[in-house]
Amino acid sequence: MPGLISLPRLLLSLSILSLLSGAAIAQRSSGDADSDFGPVMRAYLGYLNNEQEVVDDRASRREITAVYYRRNLGRIRALRQMATQLVRQSGNDYVPELEAVTLDELGTLFEKPPKPSTFRANEIVASKFRFLAAVHSGEVFYLFARLDPYEQAELIQRQRKDSVTFSAGSGTRMANGQRVGETATRPRRAAPR
Repeated sequence: MPGLISLPRLLLSLSILSLLSGAAIAQRSSGDADSDFGPVMRAYLGYLNNEQEVVDDRASRREITAVYYRRNLGRIRALRQMATQLVRQSGNDYVPELEAVTLDELGTLFEKPPKPSTFRANEIVASKFRFLAAVHSGEVFYLFARLDPYEQAELIQRQRKDSVTFSAGSGTRMANGQRVGETATRPRRAAPR
């Protein structure tokens, strides 16, 4: 009789051991895929994995709808694909702040949502975002990289330089409607003493 009781324990122990070793192998193989990247990209991919776990957990507790679940999985997939593509193309361990939105979500990024048909790759949109691409991941996601403060400052400086125009009559440069060399203040009014 003692031999019969130990057989189920042995089978249970072996099944647990095989599950744990399978999980370890799976984790190691996914870690190998991430080893191509530096610490910044690995951290970003870890963040996306955490986001996916949160969505999976909420779906398992029936807190979200199936449509919401599919949209968020597609968004995470699109972000992962774009981040990987950017890092591999540049060879630089840098991931900009990425946004992935569907057509009906463009209003969350822009006050007046632009038409996606006008987007061109690497185009600056609303002086805040660089349009990267449209990615089909379940639905179409429009991917943007938020401009960092230095890029925004450079863009503003460039726009100011472009606003300097030539006056039509004299050919002298004018900045914002004022001739170069003119003072920006008006002369003082002489008051009697």
